[in-house]
Amino acid sequence: MEKKTFDPNKAYKWAPTDEFKLTGSEFGLLLNSMRAVLGTEEAQRILLINEGNKVVENILARAVEDGIAEETEQKDNSSL
Repeated sequence: MEKKTFDPNKAYKWAPTDEFKLTGSEFGLLLNSMRAVLGTEEAQRILLINEGNKVVENILARAVEDGIAEETEQKDNSSL
């Protein structure tokens, strides 16, 4: 049987129930890295605008349900 090796240039998949094990130092590194990034002013602005986006999408959803907004043909936004 051929030994499998990890290639960072390839995509991988796993089941939602699969478990990955971390060492304490790996867990600490991930936790502290996320805290460091989330604690920045820029991250706080991005999280806030994400919450605002959710509000706007909920408003649009209600407008669609109420017949105010209607589906239209999607335009190519690749130049944005």
